[in-house]
Amino acid sequence: MKKIRIGSIGLGRLGYEHAVNIAARVPGAELKALCDVDKEKLRNVAGQLGVEQTYEDYEQMCKDPELDAICIVSPSDLHTKQIRTALDNGKHVFCEKPLDTTVEKCREAEQIVAAHPEQVFMLGFMRRYDYSYRKAKEKIDRGDIGRIILIRAYTQDPLATIESTLKFAPHSGGQFLDMCVHDIDLCSWFTGGQKPKELWAVGGCFAYPQYRELNDGDNVSCLIQYEDETMAFLFAGRAAAHGCNVETEIIGTKGTLRIGSVGTDSMLEVLSENGVCRECYPDFMYRWHDAYIAEMEEFVNCIREGRKPGVTVYDGTLASETAYRCKESFETGKKLSFREN
Repeated sequence: MKKIRIGSIGLGRLGYEHAVNIAARVPGAELKALCDVDKEKLRNVAGQLGVEQTYEDYEQMCKDPELDAICIVSPSDLHTKQIRTALDNGKHVFCEKPLDTTVEKCREAEQIVAAHPEQVFMLGFMRRYDYSYRKAKEKIDRGDIGRIILIRAYTQDPLATIESTLKFAPHSGGQFLDMCVHDIDLCSWFTGGQKPKELWAVGGCFAYPQYRELNDGDNVSCLIQYEDETMAFLFAGRAAAHGCNVETEIIGTKGTLRIGSVGTDSMLEVLSENGVCRECYPDFMYRWHDAYIAEMEEFVNCIREGRKPGVTVYDGTLASETAYRCKESFETGKKLSFREN
């Protein structure tokens, strides 16, 4: 079968990762074009990856008849507009999370995707494609741990990246949308699409008061109860001293599943005068490297096989809507129903 020719927009850190994966690590894919507003970066990355076709204008790239699909890794508030442009030009679309920066735009994206049923649309919730999380999902679906009682999830960014994190903060949408959204999606996935019933979010600025100016915190948490009474506790932290740390625990009536109890990048142990140490993942790119490749492989395979991926546009809306209700609860200090009565 012919390779799926992909044009990718956005060459930030994650955009670069996707571009490299498409160019060299995803079977059946060809990185045919790149788009970015930074001319120098665009030229350098295109040269490095051997991509001849480059664009500074996204709409022009979407009109390229040699492209089969578009990978969107641009600022989140552009996603819905860019999804429309790509689909209207007959392209399949992979879009990074979040779906967009408001629930209204997310619902608009739902309508756009629904209007193009012949094309593949996939949202970048890469944790669903991580090997450990896939194994956990299989065990849950098989009934190995019985009925889920509680999902506990921690997501912590490393202190080493706090400078870039602070720069991104005004455009991130806040911790619940930027960080917790992955855990929120996992909760929905593990519970078979359950929606929240009630939630309560708290947090504060424990180390970086700059977040207070954005009505955000550097460490936040939320407690969610779903429609079937399943509980979830989510914690997100911006500056973990030990490195990137992601933990997930699913407690059931017949057993418990635990992923990433220690956020380590290998089985290596260092024995020294400091004791016994294991090195943690330096950042999220290292932790989810294989998952980013796996999700792009799934996107390409869906196009080649004429099927739709498990992650849908509706999953994106649900995750964003939940994140925003958590943000509202955090800002008001009130326990909220998921949807207003």
